[in-house]
Amino acid sequence: MSTLPTRMLLAADGSEDAALAARATMNLCGEAGSDLHIIHVWHSVPSVHFDAFLRIQFEREARELLEDQVGRIESVGGTVAEAHLREGTLVDSILDLAGELEAGLVVMGSRGRGAIRRLLMGSVSEGVVHGASCPVLVMRGGEQAWPPRRVVIGDDGSEAANGAGDLAARIGEPFDAKAILVRAYPKLPEMDAEGREFDARMVDDELRREEQALKSRAQEIEDAFGLRPRIEIAVGDPATVLLKAAGEEDAAEKTLVAVGSRGLGAARRFRLGSVSTKVIHAAKGPVLVYPPLEPETLRG
Repeated sequence: MSTLPTRMLLAADGSEDAALAARATMNLCGEAGSDLHIIHVWHSVPSVHFDAFLRIQFEREARELLEDQVGRIESVGGTVAEAHLREGTLVDSILDLAGELEAGLVVMGSRGRGAIRRLLMGSVSEGVVHGASCPVLVMRGGEQAWPPRRVVIGDDGSEAANGAGDLAARIGEPFDAKAILVRAYPKLPEMDAEGREFDARMVDDELRREEQALKSRAQEIEDAFGLRPRIEIAVGDPATVLLKAAGEEDAAEKTLVAVGSRGLGAARRFRLGSVSTKVIHAAKGPVLVYPPLEPETLRG
């Protein structure tokens, strides 16, 4: 059976979503016996003309927030391997530490504190998701979002999608979560390779092949994790299809949506339009994004 990562990094900022992320991380670390690391990032004073006292005050407040988060985790029986206070930009600091630790999972909230902070954290979660070389779990949905009751897995046959499905199934298995394996066509094929007119039998054959591939994948997940996903093939925008599946049974907040990411480089980190970005923007519950696999086994 695939296991949970042995080292996880929690990004803490004192927000409600970050508190939810802490609860999920502590639960997953307890399940797997993983090392839990925490990072809190504070911004440098924007001008050298600011009084040194102001900079000291910012750092003190950041340290107190980090210590408070550690205390909350330890007060309920959790163990923190190490707490990391970093000064700098949020995305780069989180990614740099994840790389240094060789973390196998980054867990963070989707929104920070305050109106402006919420906007910033939206960009931060996207930046971390598309810049990380390990999976990222973005938490939202309030107290009821964890543990997940359902898992919706976006499957396109890629290694990243397979990784997302395996990890999501491993996360959901201890909670007896229902699983749905979804493959979406942006549109059905209307012509064959020679440009002949629409062939209904060709479409039926293609859909049967896709259905068989999904059944085989569902069997792999059942063999490895003991839960059998139901399969769903739909036509439409993949992100929209996944979000619709997540919203079934009035359980969107308690549904973990898992997708693979194409992984954008640093210069393109904030480019919009990918399925994972759309899902992060619109999902009501947690989102797990799995990066493209490196040539060697994914770390952590």
